[in-house]
Amino acid sequence: MIVAKHPELAGRSATLSAKASFLKNGNWSGFITLILQAILALGPLGYGIVTSWMFGREYSDHTVKDLLALPVSRSAIVTAKFIVVAIWSVLLSAVFFIAALITAWIVNIPGWSLALLQHALAAFSISVLLTIVLSTPVAFIASLSKGYLLPIGHVILVLIMTQLVGMALPGIVIYFPWIVPALCSGMAGNALPQQQIASYIILSLTGVLGFVGTVAWWELADQT
Repeated sequence: MIVAKHPELAGRSATLSAKASFLKNGNWSGFITLILQAILALGPLGYGIVTSWMFGREYSDHTVKDLLALPVSRSAIVTAKFIVVAIWSVLLSAVFFIAALITAWIVNIPGWSLALLQHALAAFSISVLLTIVLSTPVAFIASLSKGYLLPIGHVILVLIMTQLVGMALPGIVIYFPWIVPALCSGMAGNALPQQQIASYIILSLTGVLGFVGTVAWWELADQT
């Protein structure tokens, strides 16, 4: 953001100049775009790691048998874990957003307005909530693989596929649930189709199936 405000600081660095050129001369509009792009890129990875650790570590630490021995239903255990995942994901996102605002204040970014901040908070919240919903398949993979490495690999693969689908298959982006948060926040741009009702349905089904699948695995699978 400092380089965007003062392009001469980039010197001969073409990479730094190119990155700064996307920030609209270092104003608040460009900074909000940067925040949204960051949470859409880092959110799935961060929430995925939290989910992988929450479910997968029970197997890697060999505590799953002790957990299942408690006088609590397995579905309640899974639901509680998902609640903790959601709380941690929201808290991490809040810390990220507050840190970004503090950074903007330190750098003294121009062009601030209350309306712009409200728009940023709304778009940021939508991106976070929709991305958290997509964490449930990660829990299922963590439970199925009985660890946390495979689900983290799944998260990285999904991030790669999201980029490939957005660039190579723009016609199906409204049906690819992991792109829907970017469509809803407006970060996907006008070059891609806009989200439809089907987009929300597919995203919701992905979240529900991940949750139901995880509960079913914990209820029915052999955990020994």
